[in-house]
Amino acid sequence: MLPDDFLAPYAAHASGGVGRRFAETPHASRSEFQRDRDRIIHSSAFRRLEYKTQVFLNHEGDLFRTRLTHSLEVAQIGRSLARNLRLNEDLVEAISLAHDLGHTPFGHVGQDVLNECMQEHGGFEHNLQSLRVVDELEEHYGAYDGLNLMFETREGILKHCSLNNARLLGPVAQRFIDRTQPSLEAQLTNLADEIAYNSHDIDDGLRSGLITIAQLEQVDFFARLWRDVQQHFPGLSGRRAIYETLRRLITALADDLIVTSSRLLADAAPKSIDEVRAAPPLIRFSDPMRKDATELKRFLRENLYRHYKVNRMRVKASRIVRELYGAFMTDPVLLPPDYQDKSGDVSKQARKIADYIAGMTDRYAIREHRRLFSLEEL
Repeated sequence: MLPDDFLAPYAAHASGGVGRRFAETPHASRSEFQRDRDRIIHSSAFRRLEYKTQVFLNHEGDLFRTRLTHSLEVAQIGRSLARNLRLNEDLVEAISLAHDLGHTPFGHVGQDVLNECMQEHGGFEHNLQSLRVVDELEEHYGAYDGLNLMFETREGILKHCSLNNARLLGPVAQRFIDRTQPSLEAQLTNLADEIAYNSHDIDDGLRSGLITIAQLEQVDFFARLWRDVQQHFPGLSGRRAIYETLRRLITALADDLIVTSSRLLADAAPKSIDEVRAAPPLIRFSDPMRKDATELKRFLRENLYRHYKVNRMRVKASRIVRELYGAFMTDPVLLPPDYQDKSGDVSKQARKIADYIAGMTDRYAIREHRRLFSLEEL
């Protein structure tokens, strides 16, 4: 555990945190953010991430990223960045490991379809669902629902939020109303997430054969890094060349973020986390690097995420989520007892159905759909 005196004055200090929703006695050997990290790792929702889609369905290959491995990569990158900027590594790790806990099966398509289904009942958004998981849905403690995490961890999980939802959520979402910033640790985790998925989606895309090096060489940022590898290791090819290039990509993004953010912090000179909240965003890439990262994201969107083979999976996944939701809304008796709402409130029942579907892994959703709709399962 890094002592508080190592941290910059504008970092989130565990000893000076806003606190938990339900007061608890401090632990003798762990900081409050370390306790949050441990609670997240031991949660049921965290274990389910192993079988939730990042880009490719879990069963399509053993080496493709899942939501779990993605979260671990975000945490690793985030901790390294935080240490360099003298921010709280433990808080960054906790946010990183929790940020996708509310994600549906089948990646973003699952979220989009569930949101469409839930339009008359408040919609669905995975950041809100992640907060709902740690605040309400996890069942580990006798004294309260959820994991009772620190305010700063919950604030970092809630990356996006509409004004309507913010008004319902209370203090943890007040910044969306006041238009202020979260902690630097939350800002940093957001960009660590971007560094992680930009690099590993290239890796998975190349491994799958859906994109090629020749295509990536049309992206100036990647082409510069690829040429550097070829200059240092003439004739190097295959996985080694790809890994060397992606290693440079992560390093370039991370180094730029550290240099740019250090300069912004020196200029703003915040003396506390309260001054951070009142300032503009202070963790960011330089303008040239932001341009490079945006070009790379655009390439991935057009050539990988919209590839016809990925679209086929998207259509199948959409059908599974939509048909599961429809069946459960029509006949709630098909749901496990814990997800059947007895109040007669249609919106409450819809939210329980959303909780049930969002908590499914890819393979569980496929099996549940088969149980409900396949005549072979009679």
